[in-house]
Amino acid sequence: MALGKTSELKILTPEGVEFSLPLAGPLTRCVAWAFDLVVIVALFQLISQVLMILSLVSRDMSTALMVALQFVTLVGYGIFFEWFWRGQTLGKRIMSLQVIDERGLTLKLNQIILRNLFRVLDSLPMFYMVGGLACLFSARAQRLGDLAAGTLVIRRLVVAEPEIDELLEGNENSFQDYPRLQARLRQRVSPQEVRLAVDAVLRRNELSLEARLRVFEQLADFFRAKVEFPDEVTHGLSDEQYVRNVVATLFNRKMSK
Repeated sequence: MALGKTSELKILTPEGVEFSLPLAGPLTRCVAWAFDLVVIVALFQLISQVLMILSLVSRDMSTALMVALQFVTLVGYGIFFEWFWRGQTLGKRIMSLQVIDERGLTLKLNQIILRNLFRVLDSLPMFYMVGGLACLFSARAQRLGDLAAGTLVIRRLVVAEPEIDELLEGNENSFQDYPRLQARLRQRVSPQEVRLAVDAVLRRNELSLEARLRVFEQLADFFRAKVEFPDEVTHGLSDEQYVRNVVATLFNRKMSK
């Protein structure tokens, strides 16, 4: 194993707030890939059945097209789903895994494409041996595709509900009059994003006034981009109160007036 191997990704914000995310290990990733492989093999079979008709005309053309389409399917499967499902394939969803940028930034399409193109090398010589060894000896369980693209695979957490009633006591959640928008917000926010919001509220008193303002400004802007509430609800609302409203909404709490 590599020296300094870690099971967590630690992200330190410019405001001095540290967040950590658990990394996925080689075994969990292998199981997720096994689920994906079932889907990919099924697609290969479908392609094979379709190209049987072409083989009656030209066997060489059918074989060449088969190889090309299998490569496109192998690489394209990961690219499509990791972009469409924000870093997840079917297997990763089942195993609660997610691909993220290694610096904690937004995952970009070019990173997804690159890590999936490297899948061909990672799968050599057989049974994902190169990729598996890279995960074992990498400090953050990265295969070659992850190292090239600057990505990591994390385990998505199920966020345990904190003592939210006590935490938000004495504050009014002005979002509660818009249940449809609240439901949309819950649908669009991941467990990691929930955790960031809750941590910020829990740890607000640990921050200096300047850092506290910056943290809640960034979080409020992030959640505003998820769902837009009417101006009459958000007008005059501080960034911190906006985030507190978000936390109350995510845990379906009606804060008292």
